[in-house]
Amino acid sequence: MIAGSLYQRIASDIKKNILSGKYEVGTLIPTENELEKMYNVSKITVRNAVELLVSEGYLVKKSGIGTTVISNNLFNKLSKARSFSSIVDEHGDLTKKILQIKLVSPKGTPFEESGKQQVLYIKRLYSLDDKPFIIFEHYLPNVAIQNELKDLRHKSLYKILQESGQEVASFKDEFKAVNLKDDDKELLGKSDTLALNRVRRGFDRFGNLVEYSLAMYDTDKFPYEIEYEV
Repeated sequence: MIAGSLYQRIASDIKKNILSGKYEVGTLIPTENELEKMYNVSKITVRNAVELLVSEGYLVKKSGIGTTVISNNLFNKLSKARSFSSIVDEHGDLTKKILQIKLVSPKGTPFEESGKQQVLYIKRLYSLDDKPFIIFEHYLPNVAIQNELKDLRHKSLYKILQESGQEVASFKDEFKAVNLKDDDKELLGKSDTLALNRVRRGFDRFGNLVEYSLAMYDTDKFPYEIEYEV
């Protein structure tokens, strides 16, 4: 049995069914009522498990239709890598806070030559046991803003993409050690300037770039780990 909370274990089992092909891309997974009976758990537990897989980009929920598998290749299918956030969450209380959310110029991003006038920019701070841990900056080029930007504060990144008709089918990550800017150094509460920089590009199933994210990790607080089940 995989360590973690009940909803995480159920999410892990559903994910295994996706990776194995039992739940194929483009098909619906069992309904909430069916999952409740299959795992003998409450509705809220099922919903938390499904939301976790939605946030990781495996599933999408559509009102009146159900929950559809949108990807089976976000991680290596042979090694079944667990997400870093799920690993950290088992070692402490990982919380998120929106610092900024606004429309910005695409200058200096991969979308600079796309013809876009503006892209959605979201800056978040992750804290581990109330200590600043990760700074995330996200750029989303194809998000349709229907309401006030403040209405997006309580939605996950992939919920925002989903509601704009976007889907992430694959990721490409790059890592390197960098020196922090003064404001990020202050935000993370670090005495030194060195941090781990992660550049993540999210692509839809046609290979179009739909998400560009930058992250700064204070690995002194927790090392960046990738855990595999072989």
